[in-house]
Amino acid sequence: MRKRWRAGVVAIAALGLGLGAVVYTQGASAATWPSATGSVALTAGKSVSGTLDGGLKRYYGSGALGTGDQDEGQDPLFILADGATLKNVIIGSPAADGVHCLGSCTISNVWWENVGEDAATFKGGSSAKYTVTGGGAKGADDKVFQHNGGGTLTISGFTVSDFGKLYRSCGNCKTQYKRAVVVKNVAVTYPGSSLVGINSNYGDTATFSGITITGDSSKKISICVTYKGNNTGAEPTKLATYKGSTGGDGTYCKFTTSNITYK
Repeated sequence: MRKRWRAGVVAIAALGLGLGAVVYTQGASAATWPSATGSVALTAGKSVSGTLDGGLKRYYGSGALGTGDQDEGQDPLFILADGATLKNVIIGSPAADGVHCLGSCTISNVWWENVGEDAATFKGGSSAKYTVTGGGAKGADDKVFQHNGGGTLTISGFTVSDFGKLYRSCGNCKTQYKRAVVVKNVAVTYPGSSLVGINSNYGDTATFSGITITGDSSKKISICVTYKGNNTGAEPTKLATYKGSTGGDGTYCKFTTSNITYK
């Protein structure tokens, strides 16, 4: 990976551990995955208020959290209270339902070695602010980030590979919101299906910059897909798909071809 400082676009993903800070710059390159400093088995979701610094230990599910399947409704490994921060953690396999944010939260330098049901689910209200900085995920059969609540999620300096969707605004939750996602300086490695799925009928927006996609010579990965969401539990209807070669619609899917780089 490139370790280069550039003013205004630097995100530091690991601090104060003597492990080497990971520095991300405009137009991200895939980061080097860290080695675990130890292992911790969780048999029930671990509640976090304030800050939990995992010191790059590997946390994984055991007992009730150890099935490793993709069933909906699994419990998470970590439950973040409003305002909580989870940082410097490796989430191993089985990963159960990853991380749940009950309100605004910060997820910094967290690495999912194999995504379980979802890597993280965001459940805060309409004014919640969620931040995912650094880290990465791979092996997601479906979604990496699931946005069930309201508010805005910002994903920056992230690495993702072998995935279904990087982000999905809930298409059929009982309570629906106008949601926003910002995806910037993210390194993507094929295979993958789509980066973002949003519900344009609820006014969702997705804004992209500095996206680098590797191994997708045919440009198969969709950058942004719009749906007609509902609150009935029915399968949402797909409305439009925007590729890196075409740009977005400027209203819901906000990007141009210059925001997407293929390698």
